[in-house]
Amino acid sequence: MAISRDYTEQVFHVSGEDVGPPADADVIGFKAWNLARMARIGLRVPPAFVLGTGWCRHWSERCDADFEAVLPRHVRWLEQRTGRYFGAARRPLLLSVRSGAPVSMPGMMDTLLNVGLCNSSIEGFLRSTGNPRLVWDAYRRLIRSFAEVVAGLSPDPFDALEAEWTVRQGVESPGDLDYAALREVSGESLLLFRRLAGEDFPQDPREQLRRSIIAVLESWNSERAVTYRRLNDIGDEPGTAVTVQAMVFGNGGGTSGSGVAFTRDPGSGQKGLYLDFQFNAQGEDVVSGRHAIGDGLAGLRRRMPTVLREVETVAEILETEFKDLQEFEFTVEDGSLYMLQTRNGKRTPWAALVIAVEMVEEGLITPGEARSRLDGLDPDRIARRRSLSACGVRPLASGTGTGPGVASGCIATSVEGVRHLLGEGVPVILVSEDIATDDIDALSLVEGVLSRFGGRTSHAAVVARQMGKVCVIGCQALRNAEGGGVQLGERRLNEGTLITLDGDNGLVFEGEVSTELEYPVEWLQRLRRW
Repeated sequence: MAISRDYTEQVFHVSGEDVGPPADADVIGFKAWNLARMARIGLRVPPAFVLGTGWCRHWSERCDADFEAVLPRHVRWLEQRTGRYFGAARRPLLLSVRSGAPVSMPGMMDTLLNVGLCNSSIEGFLRSTGNPRLVWDAYRRLIRSFAEVVAGLSPDPFDALEAEWTVRQGVESPGDLDYAALREVSGESLLLFRRLAGEDFPQDPREQLRRSIIAVLESWNSERAVTYRRLNDIGDEPGTAVTVQAMVFGNGGGTSGSGVAFTRDPGSGQKGLYLDFQFNAQGEDVVSGRHAIGDGLAGLRRRMPTVLREVETVAEILETEFKDLQEFEFTVEDGSLYMLQTRNGKRTPWAALVIAVEMVEEGLITPGEARSRLDGLDPDRIARRRSLSACGVRPLASGTGTGPGVASGCIATSVEGVRHLLGEGVPVILVSEDIATDDIDALSLVEGVLSRFGGRTSHAAVVARQMGKVCVIGCQALRNAEGGGVQLGERRLNEGTLITLDGDNGLVFEGEVSTELEYPVEWLQRLRRW
């Protein structure tokens, strides 16, 4: 049977002036569908075009001719909307290439940012922005992510190069390097790419875009995406759409940044912003789990109170529109807020109960809708474990609790270590300097996670919380120890050592602590009044 090539017509536009997707999220994915809804209600959304899920399902029949027939026309549409030009030496347009399946799969597929930046467009980007630090930071980010996502190279050599420069300049992270250092990092990254990939980094923006789209489509079948679908009983058929969107830059200086926020606490259900925000950063810095996260809400309140008030207003608008807990990603470019994504937020069973009850009382949903959302949950079995001895026992270290409750287990620092300890029949805590969605198989097996980097809204933390895992992230006292094991402050602990995580208070204890189960009595009573 011949396969229809109609997928080549599955390209749709999203912008504030021209919102054209069909009323079918199965075709354009929920990311683009929700972008269109946000644009429709007046939120500021960078313009984008979307390759529908048919492109993913018919990948084996696709050829370069399809891209040549389709992409230039829609890139021109973006150029008309932005007044910038893809690959141009003056006022160049840079693009993000993002996955977007009809089902929510946080962090399981790939994204590329700053696509279109190359040696010939550098000067134009410098002239149009007047910000050399932004330009060279964006270039080194593109080279590194293209190497990892498209060329399939290990990011470790690029991380080592950036770490070498941070030591040389005496700063904490690559984001703190000055423009001259970032220019050198970019140049050395190009040489590193050529040596490791056996080819030059592509200087043709069209080739960058084509290969980026292919990599995002192929990430539907990445190991972590397949594992996530297996763990969540999601079929392999839908495929992913691809959203190609005009870039906005959170790494442009002190009045720029990137953030992720939940409209309510996804662990407890408490109403109010649950937010991570990093100044002078792009979105991957927040969600990747590889970086330390700044002071978020407090930092925004102190340095950009007007933007914070706008974010709070957006949270109210989103809940009114979507009538559910929302997790949304945003970028602030020179003080202007742009919305990049929203979706129904993953939550614990406790939070699901609290949110359903309170949204009924707020008039957002009906009791019938609330009961439907709680289908599959036994309200009488919803509970969370609380520490009884946290006040009387000195913790080894502290961080930020992101998966509520208490969990005890033996330290494992790798997936292999997790499997080995599980084979001995003991509970396990995964301890790592960072927390990434590549670890999803291990996340599904352990009792909890302790990491040095990452934030409450990092993709892996979101997934772990959904799985009911206790998480403590941002534990700055954590280091890998020479010869194996970990260092927690002054204490060295070997693999297999028993520790306890208090996810409510962000504390780490050696050994096991006394706990009790707490039940949501108040919310169950309010639920039963219906």
